[in-house]
Amino acid sequence: MNQKVTEQPSRYNDLEKMSIKELLGSINKEDQTVPVAVEAALQQIEGLVDAIVDRMLSGGRLFYIGAGTSGRLGILDASEIPPTYGMPRV
Repeated sequence: MNQKVTEQPSRYNDLEKMSIKELLGSINKEDQTVPVAVEAALQQIEGLVDAIVDRMLSGGRLFYIGAGTSGRLGILDASEIPPTYGMPRV
């Protein structure tokens, strides 16, 4: 089975010993990896969005499973989808 790595150790050790400048530089460096990763996955993301849209338009539902940030994002989407994107309330 082809397993994807979803968790990995930090690339930064001893954060408490870094200066504020070093910490901010490290955060900025990591932030720059996000658009590159998203770009590499755009084709897969497009396929997922197409599949979700098709299912939603034919009466399907979207479930968010999670806690913390993913749970909060689900609540935000639930409150925004009907008025902002014109989907009916369930």
